[in-house]
Amino acid sequence: MKIGLVQYNPEWESKETNKLKLLKLISALNEEVSLLIFPEMTLTGFTMQSSLFAEEYEGESFNFFKEIAKENNCDVIAGIIVKSEEKYFNSSVHIDNSGKTVIRYDKIHPFSPSGEDKHYSAGKQAVITEMNDVKTGLSVCYDLRFPELFRFYANEKVDLIVAIANWPVSRIEHWRTLLKARAIENQCYVAGVNRVGTDPSHQYNGYSSIYDPMGKNIAESFNEEKIITAYIDIKLVQETRTKLPFLNDIKLI
Repeated sequence: MKIGLVQYNPEWESKETNKLKLLKLISALNEEVSLLIFPEMTLTGFTMQSSLFAEEYEGESFNFFKEIAKENNCDVIAGIIVKSEEKYFNSSVHIDNSGKTVIRYDKIHPFSPSGEDKHYSAGKQAVITEMNDVKTGLSVCYDLRFPELFRFYANEKVDLIVAIANWPVSRIEHWRTLLKARAIENQCYVAGVNRVGTDPSHQYNGYSSIYDPMGKNIAESFNEEKIITAYIDIKLVQETRTKLPFLNDIKLI
C-alpha cells in the first residue's frame, strides 16, 4: 500500500484558505496513493478556540475530506475538531475512498501543558480501523508519549499506527525518537504526520516520517510543504513478528 503524508503550513484558524492550499498541494501529486494522511487539526492549526471551530459529526470539514477521498480514490485520515454531546474533541477521522466516514478517534491525552485539556475533552477509547486489509491504530500528537495506547494496538496485531500532530521545533527530537520507538517496540509500521511553519506560539519543522517494523526510516521530510510518499509492505510486519517474537514475551500487560 502506498501512503502519502501531507506536510504543510496551515494558515492560522483559516479553514477556507487551508482548503485551497491543500487542494493545490494534492493537485501537484503525480502518483496514485491508497491513503492520504493530514496533520492534527488540519484546517485550523492547534487552536484552543474549540467552540468556535468545532463541527457536528459529518460537518463541512468532513465533506471537504470526503471529496478529496473520492476524487483521488484513496482513503483519508485527517484532523477535525468535533462537537459531540456538548463536548469538544480533537479528533482523527478515517474516510474511505468512496467518501464514507468510517470511524473517529478522539485524542485520549489532551496536551495539558498548553491547556488543551481545558478546551477539549479526553477521548475514552483506542480506535482501530482498516483499509485495504491493513489494520490501523489511530493516535494524535501528545498520545505518542504514552506507550500504553500503542501496546494495546500491538496486542490487537495492528499493521500500521498513524500519529497526526502539531509538534513544535523545540521538542522535535522527541517526536522523531518516539515514532521510531513505537515502531520498534510494537513491530509495525508507524506513520507520523506533522506540520511546518508557525502559529502564534510555536515554530514547526515537520519531520513527517514512516518507520518500518524494525525501526528503519523509509520516508521523511524536513521543513518543507510537500506530500511524502512511501510504499509499505504489510507482509514485513508478520515476518518481523514471526522471526523476532518479542511481543509473545510481554509479561505485564
